[in-house]
Amino acid sequence: MAADSSVDLHRPGVLTSHAFLSLPPTADIISTVEFNHTGELLATGDKGGRVVIFQREPESKNAPHSQGEYDVYSTFQSHEPEFDYLKSLEIEEKINKIKWLPQQNAAHSLLSTNDKTIKLWKITERDKRPEGYNLKDEEGKLKDLSTVTSLQVPVLKPMDLMVEVSPRRVFANGHTYHINSISVNSDCETYMSADDLRINLWHLAITDRSFNIVDIKPANMEDLTEVITASEFHPHHCNLFVYSSSKGSLRLCDMRAAALCDKHSKLFEEPEDPSNRSFFSEIISSVSDVKFSHSGRYMLTRDYLTVKVWDLNMEARPIETYQVHDYLRSKLCSLYENDCIFDKFECAWNGSDSVIMTGAYNNFFRMFDRNTKRDVTLEASRESSKPRAVLKPRRVCVGGKRRRDDISVDSLDFTKKILHTAWHPAENIIAIAATNNLYIFQDKVNSEMH
Repeated sequence: MAADSSVDLHRPGVLTSHAFLSLPPTADIISTVEFNHTGELLATGDKGGRVVIFQREPESKNAPHSQGEYDVYSTFQSHEPEFDYLKSLEIEEKINKIKWLPQQNAAHSLLSTNDKTIKLWKITERDKRPEGYNLKDEEGKLKDLSTVTSLQVPVLKPMDLMVEVSPRRVFANGHTYHINSISVNSDCETYMSADDLRINLWHLAITDRSFNIVDIKPANMEDLTEVITASEFHPHHCNLFVYSSSKGSLRLCDMRAAALCDKHSKLFEEPEDPSNRSFFSEIISSVSDVKFSHSGRYMLTRDYLTVKVWDLNMEARPIETYQVHDYLRSKLCSLYENDCIFDKFECAWNGSDSVIMTGAYNNFFRMFDRNTKRDVTLEASRESSKPRAVLKPRRVCVGGKRRRDDISVDSLDFTKKILHTAWHPAENIIAIAATNNLYIFQDKVNSEMH
């Protein structure tokens, strides 16, 4: 692991590379990134069904700048490819989402899901082993009882730290369509999973049944006009959750109102500007991600060209709209032809809900300061991954005069895209997944100020 950096939009030159972690090729394309509730652990899932957990190193006296560096803690195979014989469909092993459960004891727990099956994993540490059994030898085999002439008390001896990952529950057969999101409830007992047409509520201790809380499947599939794209529980109120749709709307639901939440409590939808109407309007308005703020007062959504902040008390329109890459508006036709227009970008809040982050093309990612209204474009690349490298703001040039470091919109590489990002819950540490590389950046200057 290498250097350190992050996200001070007031000092756009201070973002430095903290780490660059490259995973092996092919099935290694990262498909999800998630910090745990303390930020000490970071989990990634990939297309090969693997989960890699990184642990933050404690600061040492000999290397005072080493804190914040993340090293591999554990790697395990979460899902394997399967085949649905009834429908003659392959179920790929790709990890769609990972969610950490709040820590209850020394062990850590996380949920991981592919298209159909959700699994609960327990991560534990062992640094001692028992020795001196009366009836077993050192290899664990039973002794001949006639050789046992005395009794001894077994003792615990220190050993090299071993991280053990064990499957605790498998939640299967709950979804007909592909699971796109999972969210753990603030009651720490239940979680929900969403696919294209339904949302199910599960109890973490019960695997053989779930409760359907949203079902938008029409009686005739020809009448289908929208699908569910993402969902999340409110961070503080266990009865509230939100789900987004491919039509750009958000529905806030209250589980106290009815067992089946088909009738929403609030509908958040921005009226379309008729002057901007085009063939691509519905595609680019589809919400690819929704996140509650840590305070629970706001919601952050990402569609193809923008990120929007919504106030839970105002349904008519978002209170803030930020253009992520508006320069692509003239290129929607070619983006439609190469399917990039269907890319699902995620978004993230910082710990204080004052800055938001989302990805873009050419391995660029964008940050917006809600207080100063400043924004910055940064690049996750091998050049920026050198130890203590400072991230320099990048600028996309649409036409006219070009500065020396500007990049032309025609030179953008659409195969390099940052879809998955995560922000440390308390500090200015961010994780960026760029294809099969994980970049971790930290803002040391800003961290010390807080």
